Amino acid sequence: MAAFSAWFWNERFWLPHNVTWADLADPAPGVEYPKAGHLLTALPLALGIFAVRILFERSHVSKSRPGGRIRPSRFIASACARRLHIQPGVGRRAQPNAVLEKVFISITKNPEPRHLKGLSKQLDWEVRKVQRWFRHRRNQDKPSTHTKFCESMWRFTFYLGILTYGVQFLWQTPWMRDTRHCWYGYPYQVMTRGLYHYYVTELAFYWSLMFSQFRDIKRKDFLIMFIHHLATIGLISFSYANNMARVGSLVLCVHDASDFLLEAAKLANYAKSQRLCDFLFILFGVVFFITRLVIYPFWVLNSTMFESWTIVGPFPSWWVFNILLLVLQVLHIYWSYLIARIAIKAMLRGKVGNDVRSDIESSSEDESITSTDGSKSTHLSSKGENGTNGHCAAVKARRQNHNSW
Repeated sequence: MAAFSAWFWNERFWLPHNVTWADLADPAPGVEYPKAGHLLTALPLALGIFAVRILFERSHVSKSRPGGRIRPSRFIASACARRLHIQPGVGRRAQPNAVLEKVFISITKNPEPRHLKGLSKQLDWEVRKVQRWFRHRRNQDKPSTHTKFCESMWRFTFYLGILTYGVQFLWQTPWMRDTRHCWYGYPYQVMTRGLYHYYVTELAFYWSLMFSQFRDIKRKDFLIMFIHHLATIGLISFSYANNMARVGSLVLCVHDASDFLLEAAKLANYAKSQRLCDFLFILFGVVFFITRLVIYPFWVLNSTMFESWTIVGPFPSWWVFNILLLVLQVLHIYWSYLIARIAIKAMLRGKVGNDVRSDIESSSEDESITSTDGSKSTHLSSKGENGTNGHCAAVKARRQNHNSW
């Protein structure tokens, strides 16, 4: 382990020339430099965020004292859903049938016509009745609109909160107005309390997404999002370990700017407020394009690639960091193209064509699945996922990237 640690934390890779870990180990009194061990704080914080989320979304049934009458116990997201007349639960359930249940679980959830005929003869049912049973049984596994509303409301609340904190913190920093301050004195840059809280909270949130992904709505890009969360955690940790947290905070803020709008648009979609959904979708697209195609390349990348070259000079981890940020910019361009294509189709036809990331769980069969890129793509009906025009399902394209640096 000692040999591995010495190889992994090689100073020639992580630090500029003529700088060693010993130089950063004993700062002046009251001064703190980033240390990799600080990132361990994110793990218990992630568990705390996960617990808060469960309480935030949770809705259960409890007994009231007078008369022992049963009533729903409402928490924040669930209460808001009920106010908008979004009720928990699913639609009609399939009647219990041991034979069909065994087929559904062990063989297929969507039997072919010849299998349907065989089952109809075995049960002495009409083929249409067997087909209807499988449709109802599949619908039982689908998350209700209430569940999706609560999940989106949690994300909206966190994204809006962390964006507010990030803007408020960065507004007081010199590198917000002059990005050259990201590199002056590097790597001997003090890790302030505000920057530390911002970084660790973002990291903890993505760790919490790793935990919650196994209980969230199952989507067809589960593996892709799992890898995405790992990559995001790796990049945040990487930039903290080599003290590029100042420019990293700018990257985080730029990516946070449009996330809450995406979730707000989805909330409007679930609430069947189509005009609000359309407006938020347009606003989301505008903010996404400005932050990802203008501010990020001409402000952030310009600083990491050119200003840092002039002030600090290149070194191995500098190359790795910039290559990863360039790859992210390529993804920005690709996702912007997909969002623009969806928006144009929506405006011209009043319906959504190919959704880059389906909001439908993996058990859904009512939509035809087509592959347009590395993620799964869903062709939604003109009604969208809850009976409204599907703008907000379309903007799920962005969720594959949410803060994805």
